[in-house]
Amino acid sequence: MIYLDNSSTTKQYDEVTIKMLQMMQQDFGNPSSLHRLGFTAENAMKDARKSVAASIGATEKEIYFTSGGTESDNMALFSIAEAKKRQGNRIIISALEHPAVMDSAARLLSLGFEVIIIGVDEKGRLDLEQLQNAINEKTVLISVMHVNNETGTIMPIKEIYNSKKSEIIFHTDAVQAFGKIPVKADSADLITLSSHKIHGPKGCGALFLRKDIHMGPLFYGGGQEKKLRSGTENVPAIVGFGVAASIVYENQKKNAAKMSEVRRYLLEGIKAEIRDCKINSVEEDSPDGQSGFCSPAILNVSFLGTRGEVLLHGLERENIYVSTGSACASKKKEKSHVLTAMGLSEKEIEGTLRFSFSEFNTINEMDFVLNKLKQEVNRFRKLGSFR
Repeated sequence: MIYLDNSSTTKQYDEVTIKMLQMMQQDFGNPSSLHRLGFTAENAMKDARKSVAASIGATEKEIYFTSGGTESDNMALFSIAEAKKRQGNRIIISALEHPAVMDSAARLLSLGFEVIIIGVDEKGRLDLEQLQNAINEKTVLISVMHVNNETGTIMPIKEIYNSKKSEIIFHTDAVQAFGKIPVKADSADLITLSSHKIHGPKGCGALFLRKDIHMGPLFYGGGQEKKLRSGTENVPAIVGFGVAASIVYENQKKNAAKMSEVRRYLLEGIKAEIRDCKINSVEEDSPDGQSGFCSPAILNVSFLGTRGEVLLHGLERENIYVSTGSACASKKKEKSHVLTAMGLSEKEIEGTLRFSFSEFNTINEMDFVLNKLKQEVNRFRKLGSFR
């Protein structure tokens, strides 16, 4: 199997699975309980919180565990909007945000907030001048993702954070950046993280909340997560997340360089071997995370005169797994809002595939992928079934 859909989800590290089994079979106590099993679970969660915090240069008190990236995004937008509504009602987002941000912003719009959407160029790079011009005295929140989940474009989050006024809160969805390029706590007020994108378990994520930012909870109840996120914690997943965060933090530079090499090899092979392709990602990647470049983990290509979904299933028959875009939107049968914002035509969008890499991919795999991809593209075009 050649798995190139790592932006959708990743295979768990064995170390993660082993630790999670221990928490489910032996150390299964409720961390709120006062007995030994409860203390054991609580201490395991503390260790996980330390690991996640260390991976972005935060303090333990600034990490709040959630059910995943979607909840963290919702918490950031709704809680900050509620906390700041007396100061203003303008919220600024980019045109490329994940549906967890886009749909939350749409809901806030229906509740009376003003939502400004900032455009991008043909490679998905943010229009910084437009963003700066959109900021006024009523602006309370800016949310711009760190790495786009479809094209891999690295956004200028550090520049935005450093240039904004102190009273404006800046949130970034760093789900696709975390573990692939450096993610730093000093680049935003709130940062969304997800476990299953870094070889951890599904159903777990975190929100970094800078210690001097105050906001209320979305959920009420037992007061877990310092009263910000009530509900009995998913201890096995949180502990697994902590293990994964430690591993990717220790190996981030090495793995980013490896992904960059594999991505570049596939990119150059596609350009050399398959005619009539449109490279939608920024071609040059940046393992160091320089804005305006591409993440080493993502490559988005339109194969003109084809249908991405047909190519996907053709590759699947060869045990090669790719995607046509965001897994969170793939079953909605709607064209990509990301590629639309970048100016692609419907035909170009329809012929798009996303290849997303992990540390486990190799150059040898890419030779096989290129061979089978060329066959599938040529077969579709020869049939002439796409007009």
